[in-house]
Amino acid sequence: MEDHQQQTAPRRYPRLKAPVYFNRLSRLFRWKRRRWSGDPLGGVCIYSDDQPKQGAPLEIEVFLPDGTSVVCRAEVAWVEALPDGAPARCDVGLAFTAIHPHDRQRLSSVLEQA
Repeated sequence: MEDHQQQTAPRRYPRLKAPVYFNRLSRLFRWKRRRWSGDPLGGVCIYSDDQPKQGAPLEIEVFLPDGTSVVCRAEVAWVEALPDGAPARCDVGLAFTAIHPHDRQRLSSVLEQA
């Protein structure tokens, strides 16, 4: 039971400070769920006015300040409603499920340092 509680509790990822576009993948394109490994880039936290479902597979594109972008796959780890006046309606945790190692490094430039 303790293990189940740990899986459902929101994990905190670094805040992504770049525009993000995400596209829901159909169930046909689902991939094996990846366990969080403790890697500091194992996921990111974003603000969103859309409210994706927890566990939903997404393809995300992150637009970097240099005009390039990073495309990867993620799964919605958690969704939390935010109060009125917040930057968006929801705080969304995205756990990476497929990302090129070079792209992980590129994302580090747009992550909020704790």
